[in-house]
Amino acid sequence: MTDTPEIAQKAPFPVEVEEGRTYFWCACGKSSKQPFCDGSHKGSDFAPVKYTAEASRKLFFCGCKHSSKRPLCDGTHSKL
Repeated sequence: MTDTPEIAQKAPFPVEVEEGRTYFWCACGKSSKQPFCDGSHKGSDFAPVKYTAEASRKLFFCGCKHSSKRPLCDGTHSKL
């Protein structure tokens, strides 16, 4: 198994989140429902990252899967 995630895209995913709703961000990069988990990580060392929205607003979820602020984008994609 590899501990390096696949890069889903080299840009963040803008998502309108709802206050109090829980989201599961794809950490492996293999999900067909990016930026969220669809179970494609099964059989690997990856697990989705749980995120509960504190407010209803637009957030930018990491698309490159290398952010230090996962599940949110920190700009790391610009250095890959």
